[in-house]
Amino acid sequence: MTRIVFIGAGSVVFTRQLVADLLLFPDLPPLDLVLHDIDPARLEVARGTAEQLAARFGRPLRVTATVDRRAALDAADVVVDMIQVGGIETTSVDIELPATFGLRQPISDTTGIGGVFRALRTFPVLSAIARDMRELCPDALFLNYTNPMAMNIWWLSVVSPGLRAAGLCHSVYWTVHDLCELIDVPVEGTHFRAAGVNHQAWLYEWSRGGEDLYPRLRDTIAADPELERRVRVEIFRRIGYYPTETSEHSAEYLSWFLRSDEQIERFRLVPGQHLATAEQNLAEFHAAQRALAEGRELELDDDGAAAEYAPQIIHSLLTGTEREIHTNVPNRGYITNLPPGAVVEVPTTVDGSGLTPITVGAIPTQGAAHNRTYLSVAELAVEAALTGSRDAVLQAMLVDPNASSTLTPDRLADLVDRMFTAHHALLPSTLGGGAELDLSDVPAPRSPR
Repeated sequence: MTRIVFIGAGSVVFTRQLVADLLLFPDLPPLDLVLHDIDPARLEVARGTAEQLAARFGRPLRVTATVDRRAALDAADVVVDMIQVGGIETTSVDIELPATFGLRQPISDTTGIGGVFRALRTFPVLSAIARDMRELCPDALFLNYTNPMAMNIWWLSVVSPGLRAAGLCHSVYWTVHDLCELIDVPVEGTHFRAAGVNHQAWLYEWSRGGEDLYPRLRDTIAADPELERRVRVEIFRRIGYYPTETSEHSAEYLSWFLRSDEQIERFRLVPGQHLATAEQNLAEFHAAQRALAEGRELELDDDGAAAEYAPQIIHSLLTGTEREIHTNVPNRGYITNLPPGAVVEVPTTVDGSGLTPITVGAIPTQGAAHNRTYLSVAELAVEAALTGSRDAVLQAMLVDPNASSTLTPDRLADLVDRMFTAHHALLPSTLGGGAELDLSDVPAPRSPR
């Protein structure tokens, strides 16, 4: 029986979606689903969710829940990672502390100072998971949903290069889904491909029945001036290709939007917006907890198709079905005008043999130029944890477009120091933090380059 392990299964809404998507495939064999979380209450809700869905779908699914990570990983075939180290409390710090310095972030989990410190908190846990996997399930496929995506996969490629790992994000799929809705074209039958970095990939192919759909999008935008108040529309106008993440995420990757009150108002941005989302997720957890205790059915997003990539990959691995998705992987020549070894997002073929990233070649020069800026921030974050250099964290912020366009170097240095103090217990021991980070298995030299 194929053993699927969810690490961080207490992310209840996401676990619900992944399990539901898995069970939508009628030709999957019986699965052994193992749920792991460090929070027993959340783990119990995840277990109850999986069992209820299996009963509702009438599908064979053996569900086990454990707070013991090593027990969960033993003999795993596929490991799906969705951890959030520190929970909502650290997310609040990532947004609210920089805001006291005047640095505004709507999301703060992928780039910028929030993204970098989220990465630094996550690296020790990822290293421990990789160490366990090398011992307990060395051939397993590791599928990461945890942000910051590119930094986390980059870290794993350095500290555990033998691990079969890929990062998954639904941003490309939902971007195309939403664009098709905007121009009133069915998404079914649409051909699309994007490439770049996670949350800043560029939709370089988008067609249906041989028709390039970009002219329709341009006409739709021209007919509605309010669309020009969207961050992604502004990026599309200036770059020429549509970016594959929400406006709130996209704004943090550039210096254009968050540096002034005028731009924030013009593009209808809400600094700190992610805190409301985190509170909503907490409310969703409590609602699921009550529903299970009362024997009520959980609500599902019922569109009749598996939208998330991890269930699609598992289905392809077990049935041989070939499909194309997008994954985040170290750049082994897939994008020729982005740095080798950096983590890029590219189209990927998946079938019974596994994942095969597609060589894209050169992406549009103007898009690659902005991608390189983000990759420099990610590289410095990885280097900081590897070398124990706090200076590298500040240097990452001096490169980051939003941070460096908003604060002076002196103010950024003060903010970085405050963030180190606030997150001390969860930061890598290499940086003086309280989280053990064993680099004894890291191949020399210890550098992300």
